[in-house]
Amino acid sequence: MPGVALSDTGQEQARVLAEGIAGLPVRAVFTSPVQRAQETAAPLAARLGLTPQVEPGLDEIDVGAWTGASFDALHAQPGWRAWNRFRGFAPTPGGETMVAVQARALALVGRLCRDWPDAELVLVSHSDVLKAVLMQFLGMPLDLMHRIEVAPASRSVLDVFDEDARVEAINLPVGCLQV
Repeated sequence: MPGVALSDTGQEQARVLAEGIAGLPVRAVFTSPVQRAQETAAPLAARLGLTPQVEPGLDEIDVGAWTGASFDALHAQPGWRAWNRFRGFAPTPGGETMVAVQARALALVGRLCRDWPDAELVLVSHSDVLKAVLMQFLGMPLDLMHRIEVAPASRSVLDVFDEDARVEAINLPVGCLQV
């Protein structure tokens, strides 16, 4: 939802994440238009002397009529269970499908690879958006995306080269630089 800022814990996680990544040769930082993602990207970009670039391809899933609803309220919605079991095709009421989210995120990854060949980039987005990208390169269907975790302020590493990619790490904890 718009207007939701990082909590104090989230701000601390963003600071620690920035410290952990600041030594890497990052050439650009891209972020979702959502406020909390921009707040996560800001400390890292500042440490690197970069300006975060807002990219709509990294935006959170538009869940339509479910936006702003509590999880308790969503559990009563008939489509909520299907959405969580069958992400590959289950619709959201007036929002995006997971396939559409994956397509827009992968289109961005492709464009960034063409525009920034051989560059180390940071993409700050949302768990399910990042999982959708990882699922593509892991060769896994979106219906199984709940089998991997992408926690807040964690780091996943994707090495994209030529027409292929290698997933080098998923869900590294805040401050961890091991790959």
